[in-house]
Amino acid sequence: MKNLRRVNRVSPNKIGMKIIESEITISELKIMAEKMFGNLVKAVVDIDKGLMAVDAELHADEEAILIEHGSKQKDLWGINLYPQLTGEDFIEFDSMINLRPSQGNLTRSVENEEIRKKIKIVVNRLIKR
Repeated sequence: MKNLRRVNRVSPNKIGMKIIESEITISELKIMAEKMFGNLVKAVVDIDKGLMAVDAELHADEEAILIEHGSKQKDLWGINLYPQLTGEDFIEFDSMINLRPSQGNLTRSVENEEIRKKIKIVVNRLIKR
């Protein structure tokens, strides 16, 4: 797992959390999924910096660590990755952190198609299939 920044925290939920800056493989995501939820990996994508945090129990933990590392909350969007699936089923745009009335996002989903496209670009660049 080269090219990722491991983030160690006091809470056991956060010990495995990683900031992905260049590349991660589907195999690595499958291992993360099996250890945490079985079939999914929670991720938060920074659409401005083109990176993402993965492997935490809560999107909020990933959001917090990215903010600690200089990301802006307005650029962070929570998703779920399903490494066993392909196509449109691979990414689920669902997280409590996506509730943003001030940005016009009124649900847990990412409603803005332009933002969804930016998320997909980041995810497709960072995940080696």
